[in-house]
Amino acid sequence: MNWILDADVQSFFDEIDHDWMMRFLEHRIGDNRLLRLIRNWLKAGVIEDGRRVPGVKGSPQGSVISPLLANIYLHYAFDQWAHQWRKRHTQGCVLIVRFADDSVLGFEVEDDARKFLTEMEKRLAKFGLKLNPSKTRLIEFGRRAHDARKAKGLRRPETFDFLGFSHCCGKDRNGKFQIVRKTVRKKIQSFLAAVSLALRQRMHHRMHDVGQWLGQVMAGYFNDYAIPGGTSCV
Repeated sequence: MNWILDADVQSFFDEIDHDWMMRFLEHRIGDNRLLRLIRNWLKAGVIEDGRRVPGVKGSPQGSVISPLLANIYLHYAFDQWAHQWRKRHTQGCVLIVRFADDSVLGFEVEDDARKFLTEMEKRLAKFGLKLNPSKTRLIEFGRRAHDARKAKGLRRPETFDFLGFSHCCGKDRNGKFQIVRKTVRKKIQSFLAAVSLALRQRMHHRMHDVGQWLGQVMAGYFNDYAIPGGTSCV
């Protein structure tokens, strides 16, 4: 891949259209009681100043069912369309990875990437969604990106963040191209601040107990973020 489209849907969970959501669910669910339950839950709304404000769109973030509904919504609004578009309109290879409302797409041909971005904006608009302009980027990325940008007098290839990692163009020990991933700086800083605060709260605990607790915390951190090649981007 030579180009990366880092796409983010703006305020996705707040903008889910209830009518489209129910139409998507009706494709697979034949039990009207379950459909009615989901519809009532979507329209439950929130309590403001002691009064219930019915929900007209969106799905509450943090609720158990919201991630499931979000994936169903984007499966029909984006995934199926993207796979069909890739088969019919591209000149080179296209890779698509989506997690909830964050998507990363790899393109072999720049023209494919730019056309897809334009069509993606139109497709999402049909379902009441739009891309976040501050987080959506098309960047040159891959084994040829460094030389291509250097020939244009540009700096090294940009990086992109996805699933808690910064992805960079790097090299392995033999000097060959390698995608390097390291933990996003904000996550490291947040983790260190939380550990520092927790250690201060345990200042008067037994050293053995503090060490045992810290070992469990670090094991959990490394289970999440310790990956091969997880070094600084070069």
